[in-house]
Amino acid sequence: MGEYKICKRCIMDTTSDPNLILDENGVCNYCHDFDAVAKKMEYKKQQGTKYLESVFNKIKEDGKGKEYDCLLGISGGVDSSYLAYLAKQYGLRVLAVHVDAGWNSELAVQNIQSMCSKLGYDLHTVVIDWPTMKELQRAYMFSGMAKVDVPQDHCFVAATNHMIKKFHTKYVLRGDNYATEGILSKAYQYPAGDWINIKGIYKQCGRGKISLKKYPHENFFKRYISIGEWKSVTIVRPLDYIDYSKKMAIETLEREFGWKYYGGKHYESRFTKFFQETYLPQRYGWDKRRDHISSLIVGGEMTREEGLREMATPPSTEQEMEEEKDYVLKKLDITEEEWKKILTLPYKTEKDYPNSENLYQFCRKVKHIFIRDK
Repeated sequence: MGEYKICKRCIMDTTSDPNLILDENGVCNYCHDFDAVAKKMEYKKQQGTKYLESVFNKIKEDGKGKEYDCLLGISGGVDSSYLAYLAKQYGLRVLAVHVDAGWNSELAVQNIQSMCSKLGYDLHTVVIDWPTMKELQRAYMFSGMAKVDVPQDHCFVAATNHMIKKFHTKYVLRGDNYATEGILSKAYQYPAGDWINIKGIYKQCGRGKISLKKYPHENFFKRYISIGEWKSVTIVRPLDYIDYSKKMAIETLEREFGWKYYGGKHYESRFTKFFQETYLPQRYGWDKRRDHISSLIVGGEMTREEGLREMATPPSTEQEMEEEKDYVLKKLDITEEEWKKILTLPYKTEKDYPNSENLYQFCRKVKHIFIRDK
């Protein structure tokens, strides 16, 4: 392992990304990438109100005669909840879709129900077959890879896309935004949409106790060609067009809806909480809060000193993390001895299994020609 380095502007380091590059001033490549995109984002914000009024009016116009104007995936987290609130301010008829992969926290369920009830949105919850989800998630735990949350990510998108086709929705509102997600480590990233990869990992690392027929999935062509990720569906990210602040969003949601914060980014899923608080730190020494806090630092919502102080405080107590680990292991039928084995497995990546990397490389080269992404 090389010399430990940390950025002097944000707090990204060589644990979260072994390939971190620092310039002569000690500033990392993630900060420079953020600045480059931030210039383009500033223009979006300058046009924000005018743009949102225009695009939302277009959505409502195109929605005439249909049951809904647009679809919005809601997890119970900060971003999707605030987006649901924003859409209501503009009078959109929203189809709220939630995908339950078996890991919902009680707070997430309460937040979703409270938001949709008070906003008057129809809520469609897609429940993933648990025996299938369990075996697939368990296989990833024994894969030796960092991204063991792929089974969740893939079915979230696949199930939501099914609802898009079912209700003939032309527009999808997404809560991902540059203000709170401007920095994410690239060290362990690979598309969660690679169905060939998912099947290969299950075949090699799973118990083979069940087929994957009940698991919502999409192969490469289904996802990138037929579903319309390129042409027929317009993706709109409204939070990039406003002065979006995580703190502001939480205060608004708590005041208007009695919404409750669950303690961390994507902690609406108990598996994600375990993945970020226990699995990554114990296996890789990587605390994913570093990515999230760095995003808030470069976005101006937090100082570097505040970020370092937060990093110095454990996200949960040792007892809480132990209880969460025990809950996940029991639910996945993993013994304590198997857990110890998982932590010492040889490091692997998705490329150690069947994959569609060549297709993805081709896709990335030409996607910008066809994509309609607002």
